[in-house]
Amino acid sequence: MRRTMRTNDDAAARGGVRDTERDGARDGARDADVADAKETVAGVTPTNLPSGDDRPGKPFHDLAKWATKAPEGEKLISTAYGDKVSEDLRFVKNEPGVHKPDPILVADKVTRKFGGMTAVNVDHFEIERHGITALIGPNGAGKTTFFNLMTGFDTPNTGSWTFDGHDLEHVRPERVARMGMVRTFQLTKVMSRLTVLDNMLLGAPVQLGEGMFRALVPGLWRKQEAANREKAEALLERFLLIKKKDDFAGALSGGQRKLLEMARALMSDPQLVMLDEPMAGVNPALKQSLLDHIMALREEGTTVLFVEHDINMVRHIADWVTVMAEGRIVAEGQPKSVMNDPAVIDAYLGAHANIDLGDDSVLEGLE
Repeated sequence: MRRTMRTNDDAAARGGVRDTERDGARDGARDADVADAKETVAGVTPTNLPSGDDRPGKPFHDLAKWATKAPEGEKLISTAYGDKVSEDLRFVKNEPGVHKPDPILVADKVTRKFGGMTAVNVDHFEIERHGITALIGPNGAGKTTFFNLMTGFDTPNTGSWTFDGHDLEHVRPERVARMGMVRTFQLTKVMSRLTVLDNMLLGAPVQLGEGMFRALVPGLWRKQEAANREKAEALLERFLLIKKKDDFAGALSGGQRKLLEMARALMSDPQLVMLDEPMAGVNPALKQSLLDHIMALREEGTTVLFVEHDINMVRHIADWVTVMAEGRIVAEGQPKSVMNDPAVIDAYLGAHANIDLGDDSVLEGLE
């Protein structure tokens, strides 16, 4: 995936603006990268990917504001993490349950039954670090249930799973979030009687003022509160909600609530973001912006797993696609190959989707 970057000083400055300090130790070095943002970063592979202070995190921060196509006078810039993931996955077999070069989430033998119905039956599943993975499938395939199991909102009947090497069995949802894996919901979860800004502040981790006695000493938490507020407002502006910051969250439209929930998830600087149908109910005019936000997350070092029914969107931004049907993973691979997989076509459209059932002779042949 390629993006563009303005070569004038104003664009370079925008490219260096951060909503918050992701890593205090790297901030000083990354600020120096902004001055060099005009140079093209090319040829990034798993063997020459920049590490440490040389990671090009700063210039990619404003990806959501860059044009999709290169206007006159702008240069192409290589998206380092995107190139790394593409290179890593290029030689991975397109088959269900395949192992990845650098997985961040790994699940084995995970099942969930409701009475006599098996909602999830995943033998093996991995997500590539720093990649954008799409989890697709028809309604009732078990995608949201699988999300619930991975994040601690539901308990599986069998199975084990790890996040960044840490066992997540019997780990409560709040601890999962603190470890760096956050999710959004298919039905948005916002505090309707709180303002949009207050909803954002709820997503900030380790707030010093959240204690009966510490709350009585403003000097302990006032500086952190100001930093959280600044970060929240920057994210709201990024998601086009800054004008709504003082409105009650209950007054937002369904699409705006989706944007608010996604912005709130980023308050904790997660390593893995799991988005459950992020485009559902979003105004078409905002969809392209949201797509750019998701791609910008990858270039900031965040791994993305999302559920989506819009196949065109999946084809446009996903590095890897996993297909679920009837609780099982039936296909995995590069977007182009998966879209042509007979198992995927069968799962979405049925085995005889391209047959004219109005022709009596065809019906006789099927019998």
